[in-house]
Amino acid sequence: MLRWHLQLGNVVIPKSVTPSRIRENIAVFDFTLTDADVAALSTLDRNGRIGPDPDEFNQA
Repeated sequence: MLRWHLQLGNVVIPKSVTPSRIRENIAVFDFTLTDADVAALSTLDRNGRIGPDPDEFNQA
């Protein structure tokens, strides 16, 4: 998913404290997805959020 976001031009900020996961997250720069891969993954996008909306986040 990280590679998909990068290829779409999205800013990606993965969160991990586990060294092995951090290495996996960095390893997205040595390959690209095909147009078919990007299209297939794009069909899964529901334009929803899984975290708080930054426009509605209460920072009080």
